[in-house]
Amino acid sequence: MSTGTSSPTGQDTPAPRLSATPVPGPRQLPLIGNLPAFSRDPLGFFARLRGHGDVVSWRLGPQRALFLSQPEHIGELLTGVETDYRHPELGWAFKLVLGEGVVTSEGAAWRRKRALVQPVVRPRQVRAYAETMVDCASSLADTWQPGGHIDVRRDMLGLTQRIAVRTLFGTDTAGRESTIGPAMDIAQAAIGAEFRGLTLFLPPWIPTPGRQRLKKAVAVIDSEVSRVTEERHRNGADRDDLLSRLLAARDEQGDRLTDKEIRDEAVTLYIGGHETTGTTLTWAWYLLSRNPEARRRLADELATVLGGRTPGFDDFKELRWTEQIIRETLRLYPPVWLMTGIAKEGSTLGGRAVSEGTVLWASQWSAQRDERWFAEPDAFRPERWDEGATPVPDHAWFPFGGGARACLGARFATVEAVLVLATLAQRFRLDLDPGEIPPKTGLTLQPGRPVRATLRSA
Repeated sequence: MSTGTSSPTGQDTPAPRLSATPVPGPRQLPLIGNLPAFSRDPLGFFARLRGHGDVVSWRLGPQRALFLSQPEHIGELLTGVETDYRHPELGWAFKLVLGEGVVTSEGAAWRRKRALVQPVVRPRQVRAYAETMVDCASSLADTWQPGGHIDVRRDMLGLTQRIAVRTLFGTDTAGRESTIGPAMDIAQAAIGAEFRGLTLFLPPWIPTPGRQRLKKAVAVIDSEVSRVTEERHRNGADRDDLLSRLLAARDEQGDRLTDKEIRDEAVTLYIGGHETTGTTLTWAWYLLSRNPEARRRLADELATVLGGRTPGFDDFKELRWTEQIIRETLRLYPPVWLMTGIAKEGSTLGGRAVSEGTVLWASQWSAQRDERWFAEPDAFRPERWDEGATPVPDHAWFPFGGGARACLGARFATVEAVLVLATLAQRFRLDLDPGEIPPKTGLTLQPGRPVRATLRSA
C-alpha cells in the first residue's frame, strides 16, 4: 500500500488519515448496553457492527466501546498498546490461570519479561523443536488405520498437547499429559466463558461452581510446574526444553525469573502452543475436506518436496502450499478472534481524541472476512497468498495480533502447524462428515459440533 503522495517538490507527503468519526451501533439497553446481543452471538454481533461503519460506538455493560473495522485504525490499536492504549482489564479466571506472565503484564514489568521470554521462541530455537513436532505427529499417524473413524478435534488437541508438554518440560514426560492436560482444559474453558461476558462482571468472591472447578485445576497446574521446576533446580541439568531455557534466562541486571514468574510464563507458553495450534489444524482438515482441488495440490506438493520421507525444519520453506493452507485457515477461522485496548488520557484514533477509558475492539474474524480486503471473503482460497497475488493491507490479516504485543510464539505455531499437517497428510486423507460446522467462541474459536472423519490412505 502507498503510504503517501508525491508533492510538486518531489517530497513524499503523508497520506490523509481515514476518518475515525464514530457512528452509533445497535440499540442499547439500559445499564447492560449491548451485552445480551454480544453474549448470544459475538461473531454475528461483530458482523452487524461492521455493517454500521468503520468506527462504531456500542456498550458492553457499563463500558463505553468502539468497534474498529478499518485496517489503518486496527493498526493504530495494535501498535499503540503500551503508549496510547493500555492493556485491557482481564477477568478473574484469566488472571488466576496466567498470573503475571508476559501476556498480562504492563509497563516495565512487561518489557523485562518479554525480553527474557522472546529468545526462548526465536527461529533458531524453533528449529530444535521441529523433530519433536514431527515425531509426535508420526506417532499419532501410526495409530490411525485406513477406514477408521476419528474425532478430529480430539486427536489434534491431543497431539498439540503432547508437543506442548514435551517441548516445554522435555521428552521424559510420559504420563504427564494425562495430569496437566485435563486441568488446562478446565482452565481454558473458564477463560472462554469470561470472554463471552458470562462471568466477567461477577465479583471474584462469588463462589460459582465453575470457579471452584477452576481453583482445583489451577492447583494441579501449579503443583505440576512446581514439581518439574524443583527437579531442574536439584539436578542442574542443561536441557534443551523451553522450561530449561526460561530457567537459564537473565535480564540486563543478570537476574533470573523467579519460580512464580517461571510458572506464569510456562503456563502462557503451554496455552499458546496447545489449543491455538490444535484448533487451527482441526479447521484446516475441515476446509481441505470441503475443497478437493486444494487437497490435491497439497498431495502433489508433499510428493514433490518430501518424496515419502518425513519432513524436517529445512523443508518448511519449501512447503509453500502447505503454509498457504495454514494462512488461509487462520484467516477464515482465527483461533484468537478479538483484540482490545483501553484508551489512556490523550489517546487518539485517526487524529481524533478518544475519551479516556473507552475500550477499543478489533476482531480478526470480522476484519479477515471483509470483502473490501479479501475477494470472496467466505471462500477457502489458499492461492490468495501466492507470491505476486494482490497484497493484503497491513492489519487486515492479524491472527497473531500485531505491534510490540504480537504473539511471541507465532513462528513456533506456524512451523508446528505446517510440519504436522505435512506429516499426517502425507499418509492420510480425512473425509469429514458432511454439513457445515459453525464456530463457537471461547478462549479460542472452536468448532460448534464434533468434527468426525473417516481415514483414507493418501
